Amino acid sequence: MTPLEPAVAIRSRSIRSWSLLLSSIRFDEVCALQGTPLIGATLSIGALTMNTMLEAGVVVAGNLCLVAHVFLFNDWSGIDGDVNDPKRAADTFAAKGLPRSEVGYLALSLLALSLLLFAMVGATPFFIGLAIAGLSALYSAPGLHLKGTPLFSSALHLSGGALHFLLGYAAFSAIDARGLLISCFFALVFTAGHFTHEARDHEGDMFNGIRTNAVAFGKMQGFVAGLALFTAAYVLLVGLAFYRLVPHVLMLAALLYPLHLAASLRALRAGLGFESLVSLQRCYRVLYAIIGIVTVVATLTPLSAP
Repeated sequence: MTPLEPAVAIRSRSIRSWSLLLSSIRFDEVCALQGTPLIGATLSIGALTMNTMLEAGVVVAGNLCLVAHVFLFNDWSGIDGDVNDPKRAADTFAAKGLPRSEVGYLALSLLALSLLLFAMVGATPFFIGLAIAGLSALYSAPGLHLKGTPLFSSALHLSGGALHFLLGYAAFSAIDARGLLISCFFALVFTAGHFTHEARDHEGDMFNGIRTNAVAFGKMQGFVAGLALFTAAYVLLVGLAFYRLVPHVLMLAALLYPLHLAASLRALRAGLGFESLVSLQRCYRVLYAIIGIVTVVATLTPLSAP
């Protein structure tokens, strides 16, 4: 054995340990929630300069850490129920052999890093990030766990969706009437998505004694509430585009609504089973990704013109 071999072995074990720990983060969910603050920053950025692009990058990095913290903290708090849910057990950090304490430390580290990054951008993004973390604690923390309190859990998502947009918007602008009106669109989308998510997880939540809206009022009622809020979000977006508070081209979002409605009716005909609702979630995430891309391109194209 050469003198370097023990050091190489230690480094290899360390890399494997970090890789295993990071695998506990739901990166697909984290990435899906990066668009909201980015759109907020885009709509308020005003000018494309090296400094503004750097600040936008810091906001995105901070949001990556913050959203990873939110999901990781939720998983850390709900691990006892998740290991008993056949649809979730295999993907839990416990199934990967990770101790709960290590996952908890990672969640706290990600929160600290996110707040540090937001503080570099400004006081308002810092306090909005802190508020989002507070909503996450109310939703997931043992002893509070408002995830299992019908309507309150939805109110947290309503507030969280608005704050998530304003997190990016406040990086380049004071929070004004325009920003608040646009944030209502994201509040509706977040809450609608939450109702759909609860309908999807109805059986598992009922088994674990978590009294979500779907458990308390019924899966069908939760699904219909989600569809109603999604519908309201499309109407609001078209109104915002009509008054040019967002790019006028977003009036065409009305053409996407029939696709969303068709996917919803398909899930309904399938009996609102787990897989049918997962398929619905994939569909509307693609539709909202299209809306987000159009928003960013339509806003930044005039700013980048010579």
